[in-house]
Amino acid sequence: MSNDQAVEDQIQAKGLTAPRITVGHIDNMKERLVYRFEQLRGTTSTFCHVYLDGLFYLTTGHSACVSLENFDPQLGQDIARRNASEQAAKRLWELEGYRLHMQLKEEPSIQ
Repeated sequence: MSNDQAVEDQIQAKGLTAPRITVGHIDNMKERLVYRFEQLRGTTSTFCHVYLDGLFYLTTGHSACVSLENFDPQLGQDIARRNASEQAAKRLWELEGYRLHMQLKEEPSIQ
C-alpha cells in the first residue's frame, strides 16, 4: 500500500468529508503523463522529462552512474523514470490542491 493510500484510508476512517483531492483523482491524472527521455552522448546521465497530456511540463528525473563501463541505457531510463514519476506525483498533488483551493475560494456568481 502506498503512503498516499494509507493517508486516504485514515481520512476515510475518520469520516472527513470536506472537498479534497483523492488518491483516485491523482491516479487518473497519472495515466495522462507522457515520459520523454534524453541521454547525453559520452556521459552516464539519463533524463526523463514528464509532461501532462504531452504538453504541460511537470518535472525531470535523472539517473547517472560513476563509471561509463557500468552504464546501461535501459537501466538508466528505468531509474530516471522512477525518479521522475515520484516527482510528478508530488507535483500533481500540489497543482491539484492549489486548483481546488482556488475553486473553493471563488465566490458564487450572482445571476
